[in-house]
Amino acid sequence: MFDHLPELLWHALEDTLPLLPWILLIYLLIELLESKADLSQINRFGNKMGPLIGSATGLIPQCGFSVMAAKLFEQKYITVGTLLAIFMATSDEAFIIMLSSGEGAVWVLPMLGVKIAVGVAVGYAVDLFMRAIGRGQVCVEMPSAYDETPKTTHEIFIRSYLAEKDVDVKCACGRSHAGDSVWKKYILFPLWHTLQVALFIFLVNFTLIAIIHEVGETTFQNFMHTNRFLQPLLTCAIGLIPNCASSVVITESFLAGGITFGSCVAGLCANAGMGFVVLLKNTRQWKRNLTLIGTSYAISVAVGLLLNLFV
Repeated sequence: MFDHLPELLWHALEDTLPLLPWILLIYLLIELLESKADLSQINRFGNKMGPLIGSATGLIPQCGFSVMAAKLFEQKYITVGTLLAIFMATSDEAFIIMLSSGEGAVWVLPMLGVKIAVGVAVGYAVDLFMRAIGRGQVCVEMPSAYDETPKTTHEIFIRSYLAEKDVDVKCACGRSHAGDSVWKKYILFPLWHTLQVALFIFLVNFTLIAIIHEVGETTFQNFMHTNRFLQPLLTCAIGLIPNCASSVVITESFLAGGITFGSCVAGLCANAGMGFVVLLKNTRQWKRNLTLIGTSYAISVAVGLLLNLFV
């Protein structure tokens, strides 16, 4: 392989570079959405429409949305079903990569459909189960003090649900939004995030190309087809990693033919970003947190196995 290392690196670079302008464009649009979208009626997450609205909103690849959902849950503004609906629908960088990859864009709508269906079904089923065992949660109303402050995703994230004294609050992407200038918001940060994702894509492309080069394309495809029912176990474990790299690995592996559609969906359903990290910070609720993680993993694996069986 080392004799062909320059060639393999070049092929990986060729597959990555065309994606850069599209990824950057999508991140610019997301930044506009985060800054302008009015979410002041967020109390709707707490009523019977919570899992449905949560699933639909979770599909939007907004920075830190799963983190915000975790904080809302901790403060009893949303039910456990709505929380899991948002987590299941969240896909981090997946849709961005699919949309920017050209051929992969055809999988966006099927992925959207499956993700929202899983989110809604899981959300309502969990809430129904909790009520059946007498553990149903009654959501509290948001304090009126919030009425005049947060409206956009950025405002809600920074000024309300993550506000802590003497703490430099940062979003799930690792940066603080408060006080950002226009050129930072709409040029520097989207560009930086694009380069980060591109690096992950390059590394995944290089790894897959190197493996296929060593074992042969036919052998590789036969191996993946034979192990299609074990794939969801692995992709869901990767999906639980709280980093955008996990969604990049899963999505790129699918687009390169390394895993099936069902295995990709399973991994992305388990990919709640930094949401679980926020929950785990509450060490007093460690049993609840482990139950939520285990439930998400089990449901995601089941979704992957069903899709692999019928798709």
